[in-house]
Amino acid sequence: MPQRASGWAAVPPVTKGIIVLNVVVFVLTVMSAGGDLGGGRGRLQGDLALFGPDIEYGDWWQLYRLVTSGFVHFGLIHLAFNLVILYRFGEMLEPALGPLRFTGLYLASLLTGSFGALALSPHAFTGGASGAVFGLVAAAAIGLHQRGINVWQSGVGGLLVVNLVLTFVVPGISIGGHVGGMVGGFLVGAFMLRLETTRRSVIDGVLVAAIISALAVTGSALVAR
Repeated sequence: MPQRASGWAAVPPVTKGIIVLNVVVFVLTVMSAGGDLGGGRGRLQGDLALFGPDIEYGDWWQLYRLVTSGFVHFGLIHLAFNLVILYRFGEMLEPALGPLRFTGLYLASLLTGSFGALALSPHAFTGGASGAVFGLVAAAAIGLHQRGINVWQSGVGGLLVVNLVLTFVVPGISIGGHVGGMVGGFLVGAFMLRLETTRRSVIDGVLVAAIISALAVTGSALVAR
């Protein structure tokens, strides 16, 4: 009788890959910071995190930070909090969307989060997967709503509200990063999840994610300059 995979083995491949990449980058940044698990800033963090002046004075190629900053975390708690949400909502969304659309959704949320961080706090040293993972939460919320499921009873609506409150109340959290990621995830998720999975819907979904991502990168370049 066939057995169904459970635990880590059951995590969808893209979600699993993003989790592993975040952990690897965290280990490398901790090593570069002399083993400080509390978020001490090392050289590698300085090279990967989002910082407006580096993009402004480093020419266009420094825009790579829009992506790499989404894998830099300032402490073990910061990393664990984001990865728990990624694990939870990756398991929910990736099987529904497939690997291509899920990757597009995650990247669009990450980039709109980076744009939001630059737009509101260009001189802040910003990093973390928060914008991307909260984009997944927003996408899940609109997807459940489109299917007639009460987002409050599911707990997803409450999670969104709590995190929005914490975003504005707790010092040191990137308001632009969180709100930008949520907006990007909401827009892309609303388009992707309203359609049944077909070859055409996959192509259209990836295209919409690419357009949102391109707009976020363009906006980030303009804001930084």
